[in-house]
Amino acid sequence: MTISTIFTVIAVLALIGFSAARQRSVALVGGDTAKLHSLPRHYGYFGTACVLLPSITVFVLWLVFGQTVVESLMLSGLPDKVVAAYDGEIHILLNRIRIAVEQGSRIENDPDILNAAEHYFRLYKTGLWATFGLSLATGLMGMAFAVNKAHPSFRARNRFESILMVCLMVSSGIAIVTTLGIVASLLFESLRFFAEVPVGEFLFGLHWSPQTALRADQVGSSGAFGAVPLFAGTLLISFLALLVAGPIGLLSAIYLTQYANTTVRSIVKPVLEILAGVPTVVYGFFAAITVAPWLRRTGEGFGIPIAAESALAAGLVMGIMIIPFVSSLSDDAITAVPKELEEGSLALGATRSETITKVILPAALPGIVGAFLLAISRAVGETMIVVMAAGMRPNLTANPFEAVTTVTVQIVALLTGDQAFDSAKTLSAFALGLILFIITLGLNVAALRLVRKYREIYE
Repeated sequence: MTISTIFTVIAVLALIGFSAARQRSVALVGGDTAKLHSLPRHYGYFGTACVLLPSITVFVLWLVFGQTVVESLMLSGLPDKVVAAYDGEIHILLNRIRIAVEQGSRIENDPDILNAAEHYFRLYKTGLWATFGLSLATGLMGMAFAVNKAHPSFRARNRFESILMVCLMVSSGIAIVTTLGIVASLLFESLRFFAEVPVGEFLFGLHWSPQTALRADQVGSSGAFGAVPLFAGTLLISFLALLVAGPIGLLSAIYLTQYANTTVRSIVKPVLEILAGVPTVVYGFFAAITVAPWLRRTGEGFGIPIAAESALAAGLVMGIMIIPFVSSLSDDAITAVPKELEEGSLALGATRSETITKVILPAALPGIVGAFLLAISRAVGETMIVVMAAGMRPNLTANPFEAVTTVTVQIVALLTGDQAFDSAKTLSAFALGLILFIITLGLNVAALRLVRKYREIYE
C-alpha cells in the first residue's frame, strides 16, 4: 500500500459518488429534471464533495502527523539503554533508524538499530493501512449521506457552492499562514545569526568568507560575513539582464500588438514564449560553453580582458531567459487597453507611433510595470546560470567583465554539504534570504506607488 494508491482509490470513489448522487436525483423524478431544485450535475458535485472532504482530511492528517506518531511509538518500544545512549540527541538516533530502514544491514550492524528499523517499518505500514481503511470508510459514509440527500427539494447547488466557498477560504488561509511561516522561520534563524555576527558587519562589510572554524586549532577559516559583495553581484547581473530583456521584451510586445498581422503574431508569439519553458540549466550550459568563450575571444580582439566567468555572460543569457516574461505580460497589458482609446487617437489625426507613446503605453503602464517587476524577481532568484557563467567568487566590483556571485548562489552553497545547522555559516543563509526578501518587498511597494502616481485613468 502506497500513498499514491490511497489517493487513486479516493479519486475513484469520488467519481462513483458523483455518478450515484446524480443518478439517484434523476431517478427520483422519473427523468424529468425540471422537477429538481438544482441541475443533476450539482447533485453529483455535492456527492463528490461529500466523498473527498472527509477522505482527504484523513489523508492529510496522516501526512502531517503520521511520521511523528510512528516515531513516538517506535521510540517507546526501544530498550532504555539505546535511548539513554542518545540522551539529548534523539534526532541522531532517528536518522540512524531511518537510514537503516532504507539501507538495512548494508551500512548498519547494530542489532538494536536494525530491530528498531524493522519495528519502525511495521508501524509505518500498519499506519498506512489504517489510513487507507479510515479514508475509505469516511468516503463511503460521505457517499451514503450525499445519495440520501439527493431528493428533488434538496438545494444541491447552494450546498455545493457553500462548500466550495469554505474550501476557497481555507486555501486562502493556508496561503497566508504559509507566507507568515516562511517569514517567521527566516526571521527566527536570522536573529540567531545576528546574535553571533553584528548586523552592521553583515550589512556593510566588504568581505565575504563564511568559512568558520569547527575546532579551536583549525586554520584558514576567517569567518567574514560582509554581504555587500553578494548584493552588489546580484544587482549587477539583474541590471544587465533587465537591460537585455526590458527593451527587447517591450518592443516585441508593441510590434506583436500594434504592427504584426494575425499570421505573424500566431507564429512569433508562441515561438517567443518557448524560451520560458527552457530549463535554466540549458541556459547555463549555453552561457558557459558559447557566450562566455565568445565574449572572452571578442574582448581579446579589442584588447579588453574579460574573465572566463563574468557577470556580462550571465546577465546576457539571463536577459534572454526573461524576455518572455516581459513580452507576454506587456502584450496582455497592451491588449487590455480599450480599442476606443486607440481609434479615438487615430481619428483625431495622431500617427500610429504617437498613439502608442501618448495613449496606449500610459494606459497599459500598470501591467508593463508588473511585467518588469516579475522579470526582476525572476532574475534575482536565478541560480544555475550564475553558477555556470559568473562563478561563485564574492567579488565587490561594478565591472561586468569580472567574475561575481549572487545571494541565491551563496544560499545554495551554504546549505549544501555536511554543515552544523547551528553554525554561523549555515545561519547566514537565512540572513541573506531575509535581506533579499526585504529588498524585493521594498521594490514591489515602490513600484505600486509609482503606478498609482502615473497611472492614466479613463472613464
